Amino acid sequence: MRLSSLFTKTRKNSPSDETSKNAQLLIRAGFICKEMAGVYTYLPLGLRVLNKVIGIVREEMNSINAQELSMTSLQRKEIWEATDRWSDENVDVWFKSKLKNGTEVGFGWSHEEPIIEMAKSHIESYKDLPVYVYQFQNKLRNELRAKAGIMRGREFLMKDMYSLTTNEDTHKEFYDKATSAYHRVFNRVGLGELTYFTYASGGAFTEFSHEFQTICDAGEDVVYIDKKKKIAINQEIMGDELVKKLGVNKEDLEKTKTAEVGNIFDFKTSKSEQVKFKFKDDSGSEKFVHLGSYGIGISRLIGVIAEIYGDEKGLVWPEAVAPFKVHLVSIGDVSKKAEEIYTELVSAGVETLFDDRDLSAGNKLADADLMGMPVRLVVSSKTLESSSVEVTKRRGGEVEMVALTELVKSLT
Repeated sequence: MRLSSLFTKTRKNSPSDETSKNAQLLIRAGFICKEMAGVYTYLPLGLRVLNKVIGIVREEMNSINAQELSMTSLQRKEIWEATDRWSDENVDVWFKSKLKNGTEVGFGWSHEEPIIEMAKSHIESYKDLPVYVYQFQNKLRNELRAKAGIMRGREFLMKDMYSLTTNEDTHKEFYDKATSAYHRVFNRVGLGELTYFTYASGGAFTEFSHEFQTICDAGEDVVYIDKKKKIAINQEIMGDELVKKLGVNKEDLEKTKTAEVGNIFDFKTSKSEQVKFKFKDDSGSEKFVHLGSYGIGISRLIGVIAEIYGDEKGLVWPEAVAPFKVHLVSIGDVSKKAEEIYTELVSAGVETLFDDRDLSAGNKLADADLMGMPVRLVVSSKTLESSSVEVTKRRGGEVEMVALTELVKSLT
């Protein structure tokens, strides 16, 4: 991509009503546009990051034999009334509306009830189980607090996955596979060392749950972390009995602010019992289906990355999720050579953002820092005197001169 063709522009200042670091940087760098509190548009650069994260998550979900689908955001009142989660007293984040004929509908904040309703049409016997399905979909939640940028939105992209199994043992087997897949996701996006498997309350979902919490000063949660055992306990359920059960010592626990980037809920057969969702086992007896629910906040993950790695100059993207690996900057009267380098990089499969604009060196370099690609290449008359390019790593700031003849090899 050429910056001269990108319709968005960087800006020196973020909206005056935007207080979160992640949104400030993403807006200034031209990755997102704020529509209203808690609601953002993903611009071309932001969408590339979003799709990079989706790609990683999709690979890991497919690796545990989950199948992708896409469900509607419009949800029927009746299926949620059956589980007592339509009530605003029990679930306080609903967006609701009415069709022209007066029928009440909700806008999806989660999909456990709809997934069960749909599965009823496809599951009759134990031979039809287990089933593991997932989707990427915008969720809508009427959050009271929407001041954390894309870390807590009223509309956000989520990967939600559901397991339908015959019994606790089969469920546990998949639960463990999903947990491992989640750890791989967080490792791949650059948050592995900061993310902990966390014991927590189930909120509007279940009595208890497991979360994946990432150490982040801008996070809304407080957890107690045992770094040696790589587990944590959410403050909301912290207690001596649980500490003893987990086999950890209070002295080893560090109180830390974190952001929740994923969660897993075990509904057991409670949902199926509420809606009479049964299957026939190998003896012909009817039993209730076991349900698990597994979420990763895709857009929230991007906000956490921006919060943790962003610095005083701008964004700093881990390579796996960066919109482009390389930010190529031409300075001075070197456009012909810069074009040749750009063409060579693209031909070699190196994702490159080329700043070919007629702007000062200062403006171009500042934008490169703000946008945060992993590698910045500077081509100027000075670098070309030695037939080389100045290569700077955005994270760490290491600078080296690389010969033109070795450039592609050094980046692939």
